[in-house]
Amino acid sequence: MKTFVAAIQWMAFIIAGSIVAPIAIADLFQLTELQTTGLVQRTMFVLGISSLLQASFGHRLPINEGPAGLWWGVFTIYAGLSTALFSSNIETLQALEGAMIVSGLVFFLLSFFKLIDKLAILFTPVVSGIYLLLLVIQLSGSFLNGMMGIGRGTNEVNPPIALFSLCLVVFTFYLTRHRLKLISQYAILLSLGVGWLLFSLLRLDEGFQRYEGPVFAYPDILTFGVPVFDTGLMITSIFITFLLITNMLASIRVTGQVLNDMGVHSHENRYRASGYIAGINQILGGVFSAIGSVPISGAAGFITTTGITKLLPFIIGSFFIVGASFLPHVMSVFAALPAPVGYSVTFVIFANMIGIAFSEFDREDDKQRTRFVIGTSLFAGVGAMFVPAEAFSHVPPILVSVLNNGLILGTLLAVISDQFTLAKKRRILAVNQDT
Repeated sequence: MKTFVAAIQWMAFIIAGSIVAPIAIADLFQLTELQTTGLVQRTMFVLGISSLLQASFGHRLPINEGPAGLWWGVFTIYAGLSTALFSSNIETLQALEGAMIVSGLVFFLLSFFKLIDKLAILFTPVVSGIYLLLLVIQLSGSFLNGMMGIGRGTNEVNPPIALFSLCLVVFTFYLTRHRLKLISQYAILLSLGVGWLLFSLLRLDEGFQRYEGPVFAYPDILTFGVPVFDTGLMITSIFITFLLITNMLASIRVTGQVLNDMGVHSHENRYRASGYIAGINQILGGVFSAIGSVPISGAAGFITTTGITKLLPFIIGSFFIVGASFLPHVMSVFAALPAPVGYSVTFVIFANMIGIAFSEFDREDDKQRTRFVIGTSLFAGVGAMFVPAEAFSHVPPILVSVLNNGLILGTLLAVISDQFTLAKKRRILAVNQDT
């Protein structure tokens, strides 16, 4: 019985942290309710399978897979670039399918040549912090638009929805800091449920439309069509893969350390195996027209809070996720979550990422060097976000994906300036030692 209850807790934790991403992306690409339901269904299926594969053949730790914030950012960015780079939203989604498949192949190559650990060295604390800041800044516009009711055919602020979103954000912050662990642990799930209920009672939405279709259905493959392998997006996906590697390694290290501290032996030195499975998971995201996944570092916090250290409950919970993905009626309920509710609750998660970014900066000893890297990268990255997409209409797509993408440009400059200043510092130290 304890194992079953623990599995339900894992399932609730995975859904609470994953359901918002496909709904938000569907809203950005103006998908229909049926298409949104399908995206939620396929994403949950991929997440469940990905978690099972990693737990069985990869890192073999209770770390849930979730929609990668990196891919979420890329989807958000290219939703705004659709008219500049592609003929329609659907063609953009086809190109994103191809990008995830390319990312999977890169994972395979990096794992085969044992380069994952070496590449991860480039992403120092200052680079990770800059990336987090740029990601939050890049997504802030979409979040605020959704919270104010802008979108779905309207370009005007909806005051009742904006006020409701503000109250829900405050309520979510309160729950996440509640003194009772049971409440703070499930704050996101509780906020989604309460926010959804109040949103409907206040009649701020159009109401839930009952799903009309089969009770049981397999997740479709290549729903948006045959993948498009766009040169610019392929370059972007390669760069994203490097960042996904950092996320994966961090999640494995943190969770493994938590388990060791709790007296549970964790598997070590399985980074290469995790890389191979991560490649499979990225390809699954592309083939099933879903969102690429990544091991979630929050699993360490979940384990610490609940004390659930065994792998079996996690595996059973992942099976529950896969089973639910075959029930369109269940997925349609999840997909009916109003976008303002999803944006408001997730706002709290991304706001906390700013604190994590500054914590990363604090890990650097040379503050003067760190400030130079931060200033250079943020100035260029944020500035690129204000350049209109139309200004790049005659620029090759491979350059547009970097120059008009503040997240990519800023992070790339962070890596270059960080390595340059580190090399200069080492040369100075070497000269001083010789003298």
